[in-house]
Amino acid sequence: QVQVVESGGGSVQPGESLRLSCSASSSDVAIKSMAWYRQAPGNEREFVGGIVSNGVTRYADSVKGRFTISRDRSRTTMYLQMNNLKPEDTAVYFCKVTVAWGDSWGRGTQVTVSS
Repeated sequence: QVQVVESGGGSVQPGESLRLSCSASSSDVAIKSMAWYRQAPGNEREFVGGIVSNGVTRYADSVKGRFTISRDRSRTTMYLQMNNLKPEDTAVYFCKVTVAWGDSWGRGTQVTVSS
């Protein structure tokens, strides 16, 4: 299976920014899509945004205009630039990598936004 590792989480104040990274272990697999999900305490895991093989991105309404997804030239690392963070963005952020045989998930990185 593909190994997925998230990084870049931390604790910030409202209005500040963070950049998360998601790296897949192999650069020679055909990645169909990569996506970010998040889960806050007491909530279901929800879709945040994703990118497909041709580079098209989409986002949840709650983060449009604030979050931006990009990837490196190898297409094995995905980034989530999070600007103007709000307390409601507090959650564990998970990366999902989709290949031909299914999905692989990372173990998550914590983002905390508070005063």
